[in-house]
Amino acid sequence: MPLRILLLNWRDMHHPEAGGAEKYLVTVAEGLADRGHEVIFRTAAYPGALPDEVVNGVHYIRKGGRYGIYPRALAANLVHRYAADVVVDVQNGMPYLSPLTRRRPVVNLVHHVHKEQWPVVFGPRLSRAGWWLESRLAPTVYRRSRYVAVSDSTKRELSGLGVGQDQIQVIHNGTDHTPLDGTHRSEHPSLVVLGRLVPQKRVEIALETVARLADEIPALTLDVVGSGWWDPNLHDTARQLGVEDRVTFHGHVSETEKHRLLARAWVHLMPSLKEGWGLVVVEAGVHGTPTVAFTEAGGPTNSIVHGRTGLLVDHGTDAFVDAVRELLSDADLRRRMSEEVVSWVAQFHWDEAVEKWERALLDAAGRQAR
Repeated sequence: MPLRILLLNWRDMHHPEAGGAEKYLVTVAEGLADRGHEVIFRTAAYPGALPDEVVNGVHYIRKGGRYGIYPRALAANLVHRYAADVVVDVQNGMPYLSPLTRRRPVVNLVHHVHKEQWPVVFGPRLSRAGWWLESRLAPTVYRRSRYVAVSDSTKRELSGLGVGQDQIQVIHNGTDHTPLDGTHRSEHPSLVVLGRLVPQKRVEIALETVARLADEIPALTLDVVGSGWWDPNLHDTARQLGVEDRVTFHGHVSETEKHRLLARAWVHLMPSLKEGWGLVVVEAGVHGTPTVAFTEAGGPTNSIVHGRTGLLVDHGTDAFVDAVRELLSDADLRRRMSEEVVSWVAQFHWDEAVEKWERALLDAAGRQAR
C-alpha cells in the first residue's frame, strides 16, 4: 500500500538559493513518487513560483517566506491538514518541530550541523538562539524520531548533540550523470567553484588562490558557478585582488552547462565552511575532476578519499593554496586522481538512495516493504 508522504523543506530546486540539499530531496521525492507514493513537498514561496503545482509526480505547496514557513507548516500539521502517513522534516539549522503535533511518525533529515555557520550568517544574539534551537531544543523534540544523515561525519555530529546512534541512518547522495562526450579538459590551467554564493561557502578563498598563483601560473582562470545574495561582494573582492580578468562569474546555469564547466576544469575547489556531503564533489568526479576541500567542512572527508580522489587540507588559506598548486603543477598526480575519482564516484546511485528512503519511511510508518 503506497504512503502519503509530507516533506518539509524551506526551498525547492527552483528557489534562487537552491543547492545540493534541494537536489538531494527533490531527487528522492521524485523517485518515491515514481514508485507509487503520494508525495507532498511543502516549501517557501518565492518570486515567480506557483503556490500549488505538481511537477514530475510531486505536489508542491509554497506558502510562507524564509522564516514564516516554519510556524505555518507546524500549524498545518496541528490541524492534520495533509493526513500524511509519515512526515520528513529537513532540518537546515532550523527545526520544523513536527513531533510536537503528536499526529504521525516523523523522520528528521539533517545534511550537517550548523554550529560554525550561525555566527557567519547572523549576529551574536541570533546565532546563540539558533544554535540553542539546533543543539538543545531539536534533540529533545526529536528524541523519539528517526534521523537520516547524508554522511558519516553528520552522524557523528548528531551523536555529539545527544542523538542516539541507533536513531540515525546514513543515506548518501547519488549521481545520475555520465562523462560528457566531446567535452575536453581546458588547454590552460582552469579552476571551478560551484554552489550558492553566500558567505559560508567562502568563495573568497578561491579568489585568493587565483591571486596568489597568478604569477606562477600566468594562464590560470577560475569559473564561479552559482547565484546568491553574496554575489556583489565577490565581484568586489575579485576587483580588489586584481583577478577580475581571470574570473568568470557565470551565475545560475543549466545542468548541461554546469557539467560542461566541471568537465573542462583541471581542479574543483570547495572552500566551504561546512558541507553535509558535497554533492558537487561527486558531480565533478564523474568527469574525472578532483576536488580540494577543507577537512573541517565535515562531509568532504566522506566524499573525498584524500590523496586519491582529491586533497583535504586542515585549515587556512595557505594550506588550501598549497594543495591547489600541487595539483595544478603535477600532471601525473592529476591523471592518477582523475582515473581514481571516476571509479570512486561510480558507487553512488540515486536509485539506491531512493530505495533506502522508501524502506526507511515504510518502516517509520509501520508498513511492510512491497
